[in-house]
Amino acid sequence: MKTILYPNKKDWFTLIQRPSVQSKDLNILVNQVFEKIKKEGDKAVLNYTKQFDKVNLKSLLVTEEVIKNAASSISKELKQAIKLAKINIEKFHQAQKESIKKIETTKGVVCWRESRAIERVGIYIPGGTAPLFSTVLMLGVPAKLAGCKEIILCTPPDKFGNISPAILYAARLIGVTSIYNIGGIQAIAAMTIGTESIIKVDKIFGPGNQYVTAAKQAAQYYGVAIDLPAGPSEVLIIADKTCKPSFVAADLLSQAEHGADSQVILLSDNETIVKEIMVELNVQLKKLPRKEIAEKALKNSKTIVLKNIDDCVMFSNLYAPEHLILAMEKADKLTAQINNAGSVFIGNYSCESAGDYASGTNHTLPTNGYARNYSGVSLDSFVKKITFQKLSKKGIKKIGPAIEIMAEAEQLFAHKNAVTVRLKNL
Repeated sequence: MKTILYPNKKDWFTLIQRPSVQSKDLNILVNQVFEKIKKEGDKAVLNYTKQFDKVNLKSLLVTEEVIKNAASSISKELKQAIKLAKINIEKFHQAQKESIKKIETTKGVVCWRESRAIERVGIYIPGGTAPLFSTVLMLGVPAKLAGCKEIILCTPPDKFGNISPAILYAARLIGVTSIYNIGGIQAIAAMTIGTESIIKVDKIFGPGNQYVTAAKQAAQYYGVAIDLPAGPSEVLIIADKTCKPSFVAADLLSQAEHGADSQVILLSDNETIVKEIMVELNVQLKKLPRKEIAEKALKNSKTIVLKNIDDCVMFSNLYAPEHLILAMEKADKLTAQINNAGSVFIGNYSCESAGDYASGTNHTLPTNGYARNYSGVSLDSFVKKITFQKLSKKGIKKIGPAIEIMAEAEQLFAHKNAVTVRLKNL
């Protein structure tokens, strides 16, 4: 990690920039895949899976028998851990359900809002070197609570054409409707457009690499919504002299091991504690199985020493991290100052891994600075809100004249007449 001491505030904007990954060539490739799948359906999906993933599939759909057998391939301890996480995620997201509140804005005019589930959702689960079965829970649980009728899941197969048993077990546990063993651009395109095997969905959820991210952005041009713009994972830690250096080092590495394009940022007002954290980081790094991946991520990462903790918070709000850890004893005092962050972890014992797995909050969060204007996935992500209104005779008499005046001022006389005919009828 590069260490930067007391940078001038005019240089902060440069320091918050993430590594650039997307290219013009990538967008061209995405468009080609979408067009091909639009024309050839399943055939194109199978061909792209052979081309990109080096897997020759006979079928896209994972059979019920394969899904059922997955349970016997994972340990009892892992099953129990998954069930515990599911329970906590359900508790947190169930509490987000809103009761209907009818508001009488004027005597005889009642307005309210009701939630309706998005009928067909697609969830994308990354596979590769780290199959994220935890993301199945984070997306599937709120989708089920919201009442989505169709929940389809796409995840890339391994070189033998198989899917992680833990992904299959978690999917069955929460009630995913259909599972397909495809990944990458072709998976997003198939869910966006629809094929002979895969239904067209209304909204796509889930993290992924630069190819998946670019494909999700393209999906919006086909009228399919996405959860949020998401790129490589990231964490920013603010640590003062009361932090536990070994804890901070572990948190930095836990994020760095996600991928070579991940980024970790350490902010502090104390040079001595920063040095202690770096010593711990190097010790722990040597023991990691994913050491090479973490090392590459650390090359894109920074340690920045600022004058005080207030400056650290100011920098963090400018950076708008996906994950923010306040590694200090009196972290609660800072929460009111946090304006931009996907999810915040307060105090020395609140590791980011808790949010990734089992505390109950959702780990599908905005990255790349989008925490300035996006929230993480929640129950609301799987519903849309419909407004209702009911006017009585008294209500239309009360607000009708104002509507007539406003409609006439906008020269929309049919709008005015829709009120006028009712008032005359009274």
